[in-house]
Amino acid sequence: MDGLFLGPKRNYEDFKKQIPKSALSMFGSLREYCLSLGNNVVEDVRAHRIVFGKSLSFRWFVDLEPEGNSIIVKIQRDRKEPFQIKTITNEQELDALKATISDAYNTIR
Repeated sequence: MDGLFLGPKRNYEDFKKQIPKSALSMFGSLREYCLSLGNNVVEDVRAHRIVFGKSLSFRWFVDLEPEGNSIIVKIQRDRKEPFQIKTITNEQELDALKATISDAYNTIR
């Protein structure tokens, strides 16, 4: 959708060009995991980050932002709770993070 002031909607292929090569594999893995959680997952590619929500009501559960060699991950379990912020710097941290993301996806309403 083209907006009057916002311009054309960005897609992941465009966004991927700005992710540092050192974080690209981790970012791609987290993105694929988020999309695999359910048919109702909505991906919103923004200027500096990608936000994943649940259904058309777009209750966001994770926000991914590349930052140098790391990824800043914001996780929202409930709109009434403050979101968690985690910084991922290596592949070994992904498994624990995926469990937390899955929990947020299953909990958010």
